[in-house]
Amino acid sequence: MDCRHIKFSIDRAEVDLIQLQALFNEVAFWAKERTLEDLGIALANSNPIVTIWDTTRMIGFCRGISDGIYRGTIWDVLVCPEYQGLGLGRKLVETTLSHPLMCRVERVYLMTTYQRKFYERIGFQENKSTTMVLQNTCEINSLPLGEESFEYILK
Repeated sequence: MDCRHIKFSIDRAEVDLIQLQALFNEVAFWAKERTLEDLGIALANSNPIVTIWDTTRMIGFCRGISDGIYRGTIWDVLVCPEYQGLGLGRKLVETTLSHPLMCRVERVYLMTTYQRKFYERIGFQENKSTTMVLQNTCEINSLPLGEESFEYILK
């Protein structure tokens, strides 16, 4: 396949939520129930966001979350099946890792179940020491915060 017309973008404004939802539904069995609203929230709270385009069709997506220096996480690495095996997934992850918010980070984490070999070829290693997870139910007891206090913390 000729890939010269394929474009990578880090411009979050280019992300089409409808195409993104369709990409999740096609590629990610673990994310088929994601709503447009929830995807919008995830995008608003993620940086960097990298997309791959074949003209006007979004064919790849990846997002990260990073503090810019100590820790970063890569999420939702997706490439349309007909474009897999061309090196686009690797380039997608490498583009995410080279973003200014990720390139200086000490450790970049990701979670995967079935694609370990793919990520190992990029340089990721299995890490058995960080395996805790919390299934958040928003019922965790914490100090009560009024809306004003919460807004202050976010600023």
